[in-house]
Amino acid sequence: MKSKSYACGSWIQGGPGGTEVCDAVNGKIICNVSSTGLDFEKMVEYGRTLGSVALGDMTIHERANAVKNVAKHLLTKKDYFYQISSKTGATKLDSWIDIDGGLATMFSYSGIARREFANETFIVEGPPETLSANGTFSARHILTSKKGVSVHINAFNFPCWGMLEKIAPSLIAGVPVIVKPATVSAYLTQAVVEEIVASKILPEGAIQLICGGVGDLLDHLNEQDVVTFTGSATTGKQLRSHPNIIDNSIPFNMEADSLNCSILGQSVSVDDPEFALFIKEISSEMTAKAGQKCTAIRRVIVPATKVDAVTEALKSRLDKVVMGDPTAEGVRMGPLVGRSQRTDIRNAVAALSQHCEVMYGGNDANIQLVGDGVEEDAFYPPTLLYCAKPLATDAPHSIEAFGPVSTIMPYDSIDQAVAIARLGKGSLVGSIVTYDDHEATQIIMGAAAFHGRMLVLNRDCAKESTGHGSPLPTLVHGGPGRAGGGEELGGSRAIKHYMQRTAIQGSPTTLMAITREYMAGAKTSSTDRHPFRKYFEELVVGESLTTHRRTVTEADIVNFGCLSGDHFYAHFDEIAAKDSLFGQRVAHGYFIISAAAGMFVDPAPGPVLANYGLENLRFIEPVHIGDTIQVKITVKQKIKKDRRPEDKSPTGVVLWDVEVTKQDKVIVALYDILTLVERKRD
Repeated sequence: MKSKSYACGSWIQGGPGGTEVCDAVNGKIICNVSSTGLDFEKMVEYGRTLGSVALGDMTIHERANAVKNVAKHLLTKKDYFYQISSKTGATKLDSWIDIDGGLATMFSYSGIARREFANETFIVEGPPETLSANGTFSARHILTSKKGVSVHINAFNFPCWGMLEKIAPSLIAGVPVIVKPATVSAYLTQAVVEEIVASKILPEGAIQLICGGVGDLLDHLNEQDVVTFTGSATTGKQLRSHPNIIDNSIPFNMEADSLNCSILGQSVSVDDPEFALFIKEISSEMTAKAGQKCTAIRRVIVPATKVDAVTEALKSRLDKVVMGDPTAEGVRMGPLVGRSQRTDIRNAVAALSQHCEVMYGGNDANIQLVGDGVEEDAFYPPTLLYCAKPLATDAPHSIEAFGPVSTIMPYDSIDQAVAIARLGKGSLVGSIVTYDDHEATQIIMGAAAFHGRMLVLNRDCAKESTGHGSPLPTLVHGGPGRAGGGEELGGSRAIKHYMQRTAIQGSPTTLMAITREYMAGAKTSSTDRHPFRKYFEELVVGESLTTHRRTVTEADIVNFGCLSGDHFYAHFDEIAAKDSLFGQRVAHGYFIISAAAGMFVDPAPGPVLANYGLENLRFIEPVHIGDTIQVKITVKQKIKKDRRPEDKSPTGVVLWDVEVTKQDKVIVALYDILTLVERKRD
């Protein structure tokens, strides 16, 4: 059987030659992977002319919904993917991390986009910047979709998650994807893409797949394209230095394997819950995905006085790990993804053995396997090494055995533990297991600059902790130095990675027209009809209402204080207030907001269904007894919402700019309110 690529709207079987890929468990041939016959220049152009245009016509919320619907469809095919995943050596838990984790990331990004961004084709970022004394010249920052493609070159260890966590933010950003999975596990990625294409949820050109080599693909990219890479630092450096990448300053995001560490706190005793948590975390990271995780723990940094206890506890736990066919009952660790990976690990362990002592497992260990027809070719046992002098040798900080291999390293002080952690020269993740917050702070502050993410694990959070090795959609995944110097995930940051940030300068009115968001100084409009009597479609950004006036009395202050229970001296004690920064008694700030609502709200039932939020509140000037206030509300932004099955009517969110002033036009309060407004049409 030959692998297939999806290019220019068609499935294309690989040509002659290529790479033979085998089942990691029994060694049987699965397919031959080849990209021979693909026209990479046409693929890039196809993505730009069809995918980019189609995605660009969709709003961010529409793209996010498409991603969510794709994830829903893939969820119905999960059992099928699990069957294929087992051929890569993945246990059921490993497949859950890869498949369910990838789908969860898609759902998460769909939610992030719909919560954080307006339902537009672009993003307005940050507050307005006033550039002139009179406020007639201002600026905004916007992000628009790049007019190219994003090329994702992925690693072999997560053929599902590795693809899905990248395509979700790219598609939501409006940039079509060309996915290139690692050859040895490309058949699983192909199965997922086949279902994505079959669902017909994404527009044509939004996704393409290359199974096999990339040929001259990078030669055809330009400044509007993006490349992301996950894999070895060596390969990443070669790709990043491609002449066309350099000549056109093409964004290249690299996430490389790193020698991640976990540190056992000096304060932890063998009887503490943290000691057991540490042992469990190390053994789990060694055996999950057979240690083939870019976030796995490679360096185990422990107090010198605890080395023996840690070693014996890990040996005892690893003795219980059953290896074999991942579909067999009781098996906790399957094979590596292929024979060549086993060869690489054996070579790496041999190199490490020149500087470290093998304490458990290793190249000469006997392996007992469970399951029928299992071949040893791709299996490697959990292996522990010990480096007595981690500050005197570079080997365990530079040689990575990408499998179930970890090296124990002793330290004598917290400063020394931090120094050892830093020798990794940049890691994706580091963890500290301690119940001493001072100790945790010392380590975090000393090592954070060398890590993309750090976990502090103890008895308080262990039950709900996602663990050392789990990247999360809302948190940055990446790291400095050896880890590649790039960033993935990180919430909305990942979406913005595929967009161009541009500063726009002009008058407030012009900027309002471009961004579809009101800003101070822009021209407003008004009608005889109260804005709360209008449906969502009828409201216009920049439409405003200026209310009647109200004079604040002592009775207002007394009544509000009694109702709320707020008898702060500045409102009730004439003598104390006189000596305060106010100089005299002032009205409660929250009374001003309450009074303002009473002034601008139209009380009758109508299209405005609910007020469900207040943001960016600032009290600018105090309001004294006898001051007269007035309110101006302006439609700042409109966000159309998706109708849910339980909704009685279609709705949208209207963000209102609220400005409260007193006599002489002095501003006393500024804030935004959010209202849910009924739409006329679904």
